[in-house]
Amino acid sequence: MNVVSLCRNVAVVGIAALSLTTPVFAQESRVDRRQDRQEQRIDRGVESGALTPRETRRLERGQRHVESLETRAQADGTVTAREKARLEHAQDVQSKRIYRQKHDKQTTK
Repeated sequence: MNVVSLCRNVAVVGIAALSLTTPVFAQESRVDRRQDRQEQRIDRGVESGALTPRETRRLERGQRHVESLETRAQADGTVTAREKARLEHAQDVQSKRIYRQKHDKQTTK
């Protein structure tokens, strides 16, 4: 009976541990997917000539900033609500910058 209880307890602890880490992975993948889409938008702007080399450098620097925020948020293994909000805000700002730079009158052609 003791061994059965121990096995049950280990299983419960294992399931609880997995449920605690799932939100971190879900948040990570959502942030990563959005980062990938924003990088694709920058790449398309370069290909179409809508972004100048200087605009591209600035936008890529902004992408690196968001990535560093993400790395710091995940450093302790959990992303808090405050860190999540800060990440989403940084991505929102970056998204607006990408749009503005792609749609201004400066072109490389």
